[in-house]
Amino acid sequence: MEAIARAWSKAVRTALPGPWRPRRVVGEAVLAVLMGVVAGLLEAVVRTDLAVPFGLAVAVLWVLRKGFPATVLVLTGVIAGWSLGPMPLLVCAGWAAGARISRVWRLVGAFVLSYLMFSTFGMLKDGEAGSSKLIIGLSLGVFLVFAVLPALYSRYRAQRRALLDALQERNDQLVRERAMVVHQARLRERHRIAQDMHDSLGHQLALISVHSGALEVDRTLNDRQREAVGVLRQAAVAAMRELREVVGVLHHESTALPSAVGAPGAAPARGGVDGVEGLAESSRAAGASVAFSTEGERRPLAAAVDHAAYRIVQEALTNAHKHAPGAPIAVALRYEPDALVVEVTNPRAPALIGAHTGAGPAVSGGQGLAGLRERARLVGGMVHAGPTPEEGFRLAAVLPYEGAEADGAAAPAGEEDWVFGGLPPDDGTDGRQRRPALGCAAGVGAIALIVAGLVVWGVVAFVRGTDDSTVRQSVYDQIQPGQSRVEVMRRLPPGNDFFTADYQRAGPPRPEGSHCRWYSLDKVEPGDSWSDNHVARFCFKDGVLVDKAEYVTKD
Repeated sequence: MEAIARAWSKAVRTALPGPWRPRRVVGEAVLAVLMGVVAGLLEAVVRTDLAVPFGLAVAVLWVLRKGFPATVLVLTGVIAGWSLGPMPLLVCAGWAAGARISRVWRLVGAFVLSYLMFSTFGMLKDGEAGSSKLIIGLSLGVFLVFAVLPALYSRYRAQRRALLDALQERNDQLVRERAMVVHQARLRERHRIAQDMHDSLGHQLALISVHSGALEVDRTLNDRQREAVGVLRQAAVAAMRELREVVGVLHHESTALPSAVGAPGAAPARGGVDGVEGLAESSRAAGASVAFSTEGERRPLAAAVDHAAYRIVQEALTNAHKHAPGAPIAVALRYEPDALVVEVTNPRAPALIGAHTGAGPAVSGGQGLAGLRERARLVGGMVHAGPTPEEGFRLAAVLPYEGAEADGAAAPAGEEDWVFGGLPPDDGTDGRQRRPALGCAAGVGAIALIVAGLVVWGVVAFVRGTDDSTVRQSVYDQIQPGQSRVEVMRRLPPGNDFFTADYQRAGPPRPEGSHCRWYSLDKVEPGDSWSDNHVARFCFKDGVLVDKAEYVTKD
């Protein structure tokens, strides 16, 4: 029972797709009753025996048109071909099919099958009363106007709504991506600030610590001065610790890698290779032994490479001052054929300095070497750092002269303009978009041409059918009973039962066993009204005209 209940619930949801709000339920019920009543009244004009069944069928199909649009369209074509009552439902079924059937070939198949049913049942109903070509043409025109045109418009509306929804979703996505790009730019800037704080302020505080350490062991100072210098050194160490905590916070908040410093051709932010010798002089002024040397022919450097070389030397000197105070330091710049090699080495620190400072272990935030490796990577280089066989330390960096400006590290051209309100970056497409209005407009144009052709064909067929079913009064007077059928038919036009079908239900009785033909008589008498039709009837038997009659019918 539970499985049956689930199947029934699924079938109901499929046949009657929601949401079913109270107002919508009432509206659908009222429209279903209205459609059934209209169909019943239109059918009652022709014959009353099928008015109620047709009304009920139309009401049921109206309710099911959204759940089963293709099935309802085909069934509506069946009953609309047989009767005039379901024509309003044909419009609504075409509308629902165009809006709800997404697959094009399924939609085309549903309309083709519906038209075949529509024309076939129209032929079964009126085939004997008129020309089959005329019935097919009229049914095609009626079906195009009452079913296909509403389907095209509803499909255009549905595709336009889907396109607007997709554009809205795309716009929301672009807004989110823009916010993410701006946020990442802020994080990169925060990372750069943290790196600069670590490199510059950390270096200066390290020099202060080295100066104070050297003064603390100066034998010319008395105890009070040595105590003041120790306080200064401890303050410098505490400042370095707080600085590294702030830098650590900034690093942890930034999840994006820093971008390359500077653009090609721009001047370095601070220092560069020209400032490396100044760094060595500052360390010498603090009491450290620093040797500086250059080898090879100097080459022009990209701005990012120039700045990276300066920062690498600065960080290496800072680390040497912290971890090996008092040890001699060697700074070398070597211009190789394809890259600049930056090398900073120092031996093991003398034990005397560590024994008298009393400052404890050196403060390290763990960001210096990682930052150097990242700087070198962004310009296409590399950094190696590690101990030497003499228990010292060596830091070497290989930096290409041209840097890595073309490797995609920097943002694509135009991205910043898009982020800050300009045009979006080119995504590689050709800019073409699907435009549902073009397809629908082409369909409407094709239908308009077909309908116009059918109208022209209908006018021509009407004129020819009228001529074929009309006999002149002079010809009627010349034809007399007793003439052969061949001779009479040679004088008469071909005839058209579509225009003379109503004439057969009026007039005098036909001779028994005869076969008759009816024509409109080209005759107007005084006192005739616009609804009077003069009819000429010719009855044949055994190949001979046995009777001719003239009478008047009313439309």
